[in-house]
Amino acid sequence: MNYSAKEIMQYVNEEDVKFIRLAFCDVYGKHRNISIMPGELERAFEEGIAIDASAIPGFGDEVHSDLFLRPCASTLALLPWRPEHGRVIRMFCDINTPSGEPFEGDTRNILRRACAEARESGLEFRFGAEMEFYLFKTDHNGYKTREPYDQAGYMDIAPDDKGENVRREICLTLEQMGIYPESSHHEEGPGQNEIDFRYSDPIIAADNAVTFRSVVQAIAQRNGLWADFSPKPLEDLPGNGFHINISLKNDGDGEKLKYAIAGILDRVADITVFLNPTEDSYRRFGHSKAPLYISWSCENRSQLIRVPATTGGLRRAELRSPDPGANPYLAFAAVIYAAAEGINGKAKLPDPTDLNLFTAGKEVCRKYRQLPLTLAQAAEIAGKSEFVRKHFCDLILNAYCNTKR
Repeated sequence: MNYSAKEIMQYVNEEDVKFIRLAFCDVYGKHRNISIMPGELERAFEEGIAIDASAIPGFGDEVHSDLFLRPCASTLALLPWRPEHGRVIRMFCDINTPSGEPFEGDTRNILRRACAEARESGLEFRFGAEMEFYLFKTDHNGYKTREPYDQAGYMDIAPDDKGENVRREICLTLEQMGIYPESSHHEEGPGQNEIDFRYSDPIIAADNAVTFRSVVQAIAQRNGLWADFSPKPLEDLPGNGFHINISLKNDGDGEKLKYAIAGILDRVADITVFLNPTEDSYRRFGHSKAPLYISWSCENRSQLIRVPATTGGLRRAELRSPDPGANPYLAFAAVIYAAAEGINGKAKLPDPTDLNLFTAGKEVCRKYRQLPLTLAQAAEIAGKSEFVRKHFCDLILNAYCNTKR
């Protein structure tokens, strides 16, 4: 909703709002916030609220440590799990320097810039996210365990699927916040779940992904559980994916999408460090429908990119390598830049790989390029990439290409 600052302040006064959470992400995608009282809201809109950047990994050191959060009124959301009396709302923020300039480490602004550059080329992207997570039990003291909440499998139902009510509560909570899930189900792993979202503007999609992780964790805790979004929570069992669905407006014959897929395939090794930013990310590749080879096909889930069958909806491409450890803003920006390069350069799309690469022999698989096999390798490729250096500042490169972080 396109609320104005004045409308937000009126809402706060009329709806018994006592706390306003000013939310943002650090460069690694960790959701952070500072709470202010209603009396500080006008100052937040006009001047911003100061934070100590030196205490946030990747944001800088003690020499230039002041940054300011300015809330984006259009991102207002009520937090339904907080008390009815003395309500709590949340808004995502722009991060500015003391001079009022955008902070270079504000990854939300990096995505905004990527969208603007794409629009200058006549391109308008839509993103839909599919994010997987495990639900684990806690012990009698409330501490985390590695015992899955259930032993159900793919699309099982209750009583085997114990997560059904938890997912229901998550979806209803998201709807109360103006976020509308498309579907939810039990995934392959024990205690593993997935909730998918409708297509939206990339910035809204990234905001929703960040909000989703927070909602899942809050609802899991309320049910005596904890939610794990890490890429490989359990050895020898399916990892968690963050599948990114990409479509383009005004692409009736799907020609632009073909060029976009070609562009992503060309640059995916360069941007993998942003899509898979942890050591565990690389233990997921090549197992349980997580791709290893740089290839594409229609419908085939053993490929890096698949083009799902459609029944009248937007034709889309699903990028299957990212995991939930990614910063959604950086991941979406990297994908947009790669796709736009492919479209603007009319990149040649290789032939589809219409076979199962999980079961194919070594002689067959040897024909295909692989994704980076370790975080160090991904960081090295990104650090040497002219494409990455063209689109991302030194602060981001230092954060992601220094594997001693």
